[in-house]
Amino acid sequence: MIRQLLRLLVAAMLLCIAGGLRAAGQWETLQAIHLIENPRNSARPGAHGELGAYQFRHSTWRMHTRQPFQKALVRSHADQVAVAHYDWLSTQLRRNGLPASSYNIALAWNAGIGAVISGRVPAVSRQYAQRVVNIAGDLERSKLAASITSRPAMMPIILTP
Repeated sequence: MIRQLLRLLVAAMLLCIAGGLRAAGQWETLQAIHLIENPRNSARPGAHGELGAYQFRHSTWRMHTRQPFQKALVRSHADQVAVAHYDWLSTQLRRNGLPASSYNIALAWNAGIGAVISGRVPAVSRQYAQRVVNIAGDLERSKLAASITSRPAMMPIILTP
């Protein structure tokens, strides 16, 4: 009982430390985008013809694959294109002297890379990006907590004179 309580206390402390030091990773950011864009995995196109888990527009899909746009509805294909688009956005942000943070990636995902580079981003896109950062941070902390609490208990160290 005490050992479990100690493990939970250590996990909580590490979560607090990690939350302040680490930004969410690629997986967490993309998962957050998916949860905002299409949490129910609807096959119905969006208002501008967007498709799939990440609500790709046809032009974005074409930037990263030769697969038919309907393949955006297949999660494995959508994931591959999402990773390629994330990497492309990261490169574009860095080339323009901006950090490739989860916030900036989400901002560019929603408003477009040109808007982010020019600094002319609508408030709704800033709200979207903050939602992505919040969800991605929750996912990061959950992943860290699971990895800490799933480890076997440490063996006690016995010092002998």
